[in-house]
Amino acid sequence: MAHPKRKTSKTRRDKRRTHYKTDAPTLATCPTTGTVHLYHRAYWVEGDLYYKGKLVMQKSEVE
Repeated sequence: MAHPKRKTSKTRRDKRRTHYKTDAPTLATCPTTGTVHLYHRAYWVEGDLYYKGKLVMQKSEVE
């Protein structure tokens, strides 16, 4: 019968035993541009940066 050479750590053991799967990220639709984006993240639309539906940075400021 086989015996382990070293003790398996609790973390390694629990990783193997888990059955939790990752969920798909929650997406939001911008009320201003209608773009689908991740919650709590700034997003680019046609060179402009938006956050919470408000323009944060225009294309001319980046260049």
